[in-house]
Amino acid sequence: MTSNANFQLSRLREIGWSQWDPIGLNDHEDWPEDEYDTYLMQAAGRLWRGVGEEDVADYLVDVEANYMGMGPSADSRVRANKTVILINDYISELRC
Repeated sequence: MTSNANFQLSRLREIGWSQWDPIGLNDHEDWPEDEYDTYLMQAAGRLWRGVGEEDVADYLVDVEANYMGMGPSADSRVRANKTVILINDYISELRC
């Protein structure tokens, strides 16, 4: 395994905006497409390095609840899990 991956940011955005979107910006016409880039790249990097899906989902839940100040949400874990699964699927494609 190489230590660095060349992730396509457009692919991570597609996943993050369709599954995670903690602020709910996807419903707005003029959303800033780079809003979640740092978090999605961090999640992808962790998965690439072998961090478990549950730990990466915990990271996304923590970002949403604490860093973004959204607090606990009934569906944050579900959205984080779906996001992590799809990012991990993407990473599996990169490894082939």
